[in-house]
This record gives sequence, structure tokens and C-alpha cells, in this order.
Amino acid sequence: MPTRRAHVILPDDLLQEIDALVGPRGRSAFLLETARSEVQRQKLLRVLESGKPAWKDDRHPELSKGSAAWVRKLRRESDRNAGTGRASGDANAPAKTRRQPANKRRGGV
Repeated sequence: MPTRRAHVILPDDLLQEIDALVGPRGRSAFLLETARSEVQRQKLLRVLESGKPAWKDDRHPELSKGSAAWVRKLRRESDRNAGTGRASGDANAPAKTRRQPANKRRGGV
């Protein structure tokens, strides 16, 4: 990506603080990284303040049957890939401890 030189005026105290952190030879890289980070932060703030939904169901068809079903599917695939035999119904495979639903662990409904 081509670069261009930019003339930037900084107060002496700020320049001294930057130099203390990165040294005078590290100013450009520091300012570049800081500017990129701030641009990304500002873009994110605009998206969050826009009110537009960030999540679109049509972009996540794997969740069409609900997130719990998707997680169960991932766990079955993981078990199968790990060779536990649980996904194939192997009766001799070691049983895993079954977790209680979150609301039961916390004494909820």
C-alpha cells in the first residue's frame, strides 16, 4: 500500500511521552498503530450507535434450529473426531458426566 508523508503538529509534552514509550525512532510506527486503532474504534462506535442490527439470521443458517441444537451438533462432531465412540452409540465408550442446565445449577427454575 502506498504511503504519504503527513505533517502533524504535536505539543512538546506529548512528544516527550511518546518518545519515553517508544523512542524517537519509533514515533511513526506508534502513531500509525494508534491512529489505526482509533479509526477502528470510531467505526465500531458508529455501527453500535446506528441502531442497525449487526446480526442477520440469513447469514447464519447453521443456527436456524436454535443455538442449543447447533452446540449439540458441534459436540457430536467433536466426539466423533476425538474417537470417543459416543456419537456412534458405542455402549462400551466411557460415559461423560452430563451437565445440568444452567438454571438448575444456580438453583433457579
